[in-house]
Amino acid sequence: MSAQGAGSRAPRRARGPRRFAALVRKEVRQILRDPSSLLIAFALPLVLLFLFGYGVSLDATRNRVGLVVESSTPVAQDLAAAFRASRYFEVMSGRDRRAFEEDLVRGRIRGILVIPADFAADMASGAAASVQGPSARGPSMQVIVDGSDPNTAGFVQNYARGVVETWARQRAAEAAPRAPAITVERRFWFNPELASRNFLVPGSIAIVMTLVGTLLTSLVVAREWERGTMEAMMATPVSAAELLAGKILPYFVLGLASMTLCVLLAVLVFDVPFRGSAAALYAVSASFLMPALGQGLLISAATKNQFLASQLALLSGFLPAFLLSGFLFEIDSMPRPIQWITAIVPARYLIPCLQTVFLAGDVWPMFLRAMATMLLIGAVLFLLAARSTRKRIG
Repeated sequence: MSAQGAGSRAPRRARGPRRFAALVRKEVRQILRDPSSLLIAFALPLVLLFLFGYGVSLDATRNRVGLVVESSTPVAQDLAAAFRASRYFEVMSGRDRRAFEEDLVRGRIRGILVIPADFAADMASGAAASVQGPSARGPSMQVIVDGSDPNTAGFVQNYARGVVETWARQRAAEAAPRAPAITVERRFWFNPELASRNFLVPGSIAIVMTLVGTLLTSLVVAREWERGTMEAMMATPVSAAELLAGKILPYFVLGLASMTLCVLLAVLVFDVPFRGSAAALYAVSASFLMPALGQGLLISAATKNQFLASQLALLSGFLPAFLLSGFLFEIDSMPRPIQWITAIVPARYLIPCLQTVFLAGDVWPMFLRAMATMLLIGAVLFLLAARSTRKRIG
């Protein structure tokens, strides 16, 4: 009798793994038969990555400006040549600022740089050149910018000040080559060129993984609710845990495959340096997929409708990852209540990890804290999803 009981328990234990493997195979076949799933997993990431790699740039280079030189003295022409040689400006020359006012109003140029007629005379008095400001003294020049775009206006003003200060130091060194001078040497770690692409592309990988994890999972599972196949599966001996695990495992692998494709493009096409290890990359990515997939399951279980699931996935997944993760906007500059909300956005913890893996290398204390937080958020979402997906029909 004991032998018979042991024999009956063994097949029962063996049925669990076979049942789970059948669920995974069924989900894989459904993914392969559905072109939209493959498009979201592989075509959409390519579009987004090329958009952020080539179409979006925070580098304010080649700003088109009007340069007004009111006198033809050698000093004024020398300063004008310094502006023309700068890689930050595309210069249009003129003799009167009124010739550029309409271009500035229409947005065809970003600013007007004016070297006044008395600039050379003031230089001859021995004063150092400076960009005109509230406390400007000695020789000065004027920078007129369009304040309707504060960021670009600040870039133009700061770049113009930098050109003038560099030019003034060079002239001072030529006039008194033996005079000792104190210089400040700037050094930027990890991203010496200050290329925005080097942190935009890694950050965009987090946006891609959010879409693949949250949007794709919510759509596919909600589709089964609409068609009634989810209720049919619930009528079988499959437990809720097995059902959820069988659903997320193929999309977990699909998310890692999509991430791998994005990393290869970032390194081979966009020349983003990769200084970390593959182990760190996959560890933080796998930790992020847990809350992303859990959120997709929770949305699909709560809505049971593809259209509503897609809208909720975009509102609760994509938009917070894009706006509240530090991808484009500094979290520290946000209002305090918004900063508290960002604490529950998983992409907030992934993006700094990806940027660190690419640009700095492996910083495991930082990675482990972020991974623990993402896994905690994922566990909460999975518990809510399991509670919503009750094993009953209707």
